[in-house]
Amino acid sequence: MSPSSTSSPWPAGQRQGVPDEATSADQCPKWFLEFLDDRQTRKPSAHSIKAYRQDFDGIASLLTEGRPAELLVTDITSDAIRAAFAHFARNHAPASIRRCWSTWNVLCTYLYTADRIVANPMPLVGKPKVPKTLPKALPRNAIPALLTAVAQPAEKPRRTDWAERDVAIILTALLAGLRLSELVQLNIDDIRTLDDRSAKIHVRGKGGKERSIPIEEQLLSVIEAYLATRTTRIPDNRTKGPGALAKWPARSPLFVDLEGKRMTTGMLQYRVKRAFRLAGPDAQPVEGALVHGFRHTYATELANADVSVYTLMKLLGHESMNTSQRYVSAAGAETRNAAALNPIYGLIQRKPTS
Repeated sequence: MSPSSTSSPWPAGQRQGVPDEATSADQCPKWFLEFLDDRQTRKPSAHSIKAYRQDFDGIASLLTEGRPAELLVTDITSDAIRAAFAHFARNHAPASIRRCWSTWNVLCTYLYTADRIVANPMPLVGKPKVPKTLPKALPRNAIPALLTAVAQPAEKPRRTDWAERDVAIILTALLAGLRLSELVQLNIDDIRTLDDRSAKIHVRGKGGKERSIPIEEQLLSVIEAYLATRTTRIPDNRTKGPGALAKWPARSPLFVDLEGKRMTTGMLQYRVKRAFRLAGPDAQPVEGALVHGFRHTYATELANADVSVYTLMKLLGHESMNTSQRYVSAAGAETRNAAALNPIYGLIQRKPTS
């Protein structure tokens, strides 16, 4: 079943190991499912498991002419893997190739440790180098242009338009530095208000790591304004508590669609893409980083405000943080003051005090 390094075993026009969905259990060989069971002891996120399955399918489909469930451990040879990755690289971005290489390196290390293969072939397989470019942020003038485009009534309004929600999504991403997956996972009770009208956002990040992100009153007011419109759009399933946050069940998703269901990552990405489209040339997304560009902007703004690298790592929830740092309460004052330095807060009009 192994492809030759000199000729292609894939028929012309065949999709070269590009699955639409992660491989299901009945499409996986037993030994790969055993690998996934082994990884479960490390408490990987659902996203990581899905990535393992997708990356396995991408290469296994090439090794078996589209029948990944038939892949044998004995088919995993240096020549076969190199040929498969060469074909995989033809229609995948460098980042996707690096991730796939990493998955197969972990898989082959597991097989080698379990005495299923004589050696890990992955060191002999090339991979794209990590670019040494710095993350790019949105230009400062792009942010008000983007917010204005979303907030103003559209010339041809659509039923799916919900300006208050979309503004809340964009500003939460910009002022809390959340990943796409973290945004869609937020629940109502993840917004935890404090006595001074600031708040903390409880975030469940990569690998199940949790952190708290301090936010200021201006962003809290934007979220509450969105929730106030939600009570008129989706009047059901509310409680009778005081305040915009208390009107909804604690475990209710924060960002919802028109039916009150949690937004999917694809839906949230579409709303952000539409926002940039409405803004036109005045606001263009960071190349290759649509929603993640907001996170780059958050980090860049704080770095420019001389926030320490250690504090920035805690706020962003990077994997290199100390694993015991589940919450930032031990350094609450430092992180609160650091997050408050974000100049984007100046773009939100502060509510007059009564």
